[in-house]
Amino acid sequence: MMSGCCENAAQRKPAASSCCKGGNGRKVLLFACSGGANVAEISDRAARELMFSGAGAMSCLAGLGADIQGMVQGARDADLNLVIDGCQLDCARKIFDRHKISNYRHLRVTDLGIEKKRNVRITVEEVAKVIARAREVLIESV
Repeated sequence: MMSGCCENAAQRKPAASSCCKGGNGRKVLLFACSGGANVAEISDRAARELMFSGAGAMSCLAGLGADIQGMVQGARDADLNLVIDGCQLDCARKIFDRHKISNYRHLRVTDLGIEKKRNVRITVEEVAKVIARAREVLIESV
C-alpha cells in the first residue's frame, strides 16, 4: 500500500531491500509536493534521490489527499514521515495535518533560498541543496 518498497523486500535487490529503513532501522516515508512549479519538481526529485540512496521509501501524497485509507494508515504507522513542500502554501503539510498525522518532519524548498517559478528547468544544484537539508532533518529526527 505504501510505495511498494517495503512489500516483498526479500525479492528485491540487496541495495533496495532496506529502502524503507532510514537511520537506526526506522521506517521512513518520503512525501513530496506535486505542484506545477519548479519547487515541486525539485521536491519530487529530491525525494526520489533520497529513496534511491536508501534514506526511506517514497510514498504517494496524492493518495493521502484522496483519503486512500491504506496509504493514510501507512503514514500513521511509519516511524517518521519526511514531508517536502515546495512553497509556503504547504499543501503536503496540510494534508498530514488534516489527517491528524503528527509523526512527520517538514521541509520547504523556498525556505532554502530557491525562488518559486513556472516554466523553468530545475538545476542539479537546487536538488542537491534540498537533499542536503533533508538529510540534516533526518539526522536531527533520530
